[in-house]
Amino acid sequence: MSFDDEIESFIGALRFEREMAVNTCESYGRDLAHFAGVMKLQGCSSAGDVTRADIDAYFMLERERAMASTTRARRLVALKMFYRHLSERRLISSDPTSLVDRPKKAKVLPRVLSEEETFLMIDEVKGDTPRDLRDRAMLEVMYGCGLRVSEVCELKIDDVVSDGELLRILGKGSKERLVPFGGAAAKAFADYISSARASFAKSAAFSGYAFLTRLGKPFTRQGVFKVIRERAAAVGIAANRISPHVLRHCFASHMLQRGADIRAIQEMLGHADIGTTQIYTHIDSGRFGEVHRRYHPRA
Repeated sequence: MSFDDEIESFIGALRFEREMAVNTCESYGRDLAHFAGVMKLQGCSSAGDVTRADIDAYFMLERERAMASTTRARRLVALKMFYRHLSERRLISSDPTSLVDRPKKAKVLPRVLSEEETFLMIDEVKGDTPRDLRDRAMLEVMYGCGLRVSEVCELKIDDVVSDGELLRILGKGSKERLVPFGGAAAKAFADYISSARASFAKSAAFSGYAFLTRLGKPFTRQGVFKVIRERAAAVGIAANRISPHVLRHCFASHMLQRGADIRAIQEMLGHADIGTTQIYTHIDSGRFGEVHRRYHPRA
């Protein structure tokens, strides 16, 4: 098999045997295509031609190009999974990635807005046009429930369950979770569904999707990004400080600041590993110091 055929077989196995999300499969596919392109230039026509030295040289080149450690770590994960797949099917005699260590990730703190900035951006969307009602609902739901941008795009009207108190979210790896849904988010969503969504609904094919564009189609990631950037710019928040994921970070950080249990935040965000959620404790380290000084008898 050629490199391209081997990669195609692997991605197919991820998609249909392991039922991984389409976006994850596409990400692995891009990383492996990049690796294969470099290896072909070195004379390797298939994965079985690659040696441990080739892989070490590949990642050394990535470091020399100042590729981010997170990108290098992601690419190595893709390579390890790819070679494990080939090894399990006896398509290669040995796994050249088995002894390759993962690069250490630099700890990068998530960007967040203050509560005041977040409220200002959302509350500024106060018109009663269909577009205003839709955008307000989208912002409230993203911030109120801590959703990923892909989860917002895929959100269905029927995902509001338990008499409107919970959202059923299909997250990464097709894992389902329930997220509390109430307050400002629930009200804005109900106002949008009852008074504005019909003006966007143009095709029965997309009748179940909650958020629709002016063309009557579900939002793409880029579309959601554009809405958020536009609404942030209206209140003077710079474009490089806001994104759909920043609102998700705000959800977690603001909850933690107000005393929420980190395990509960982990469940609501859909993080498989508590370590992923603990990054927010670094953002709020100043508050922990204040709490210690205030309450510890020897502080």
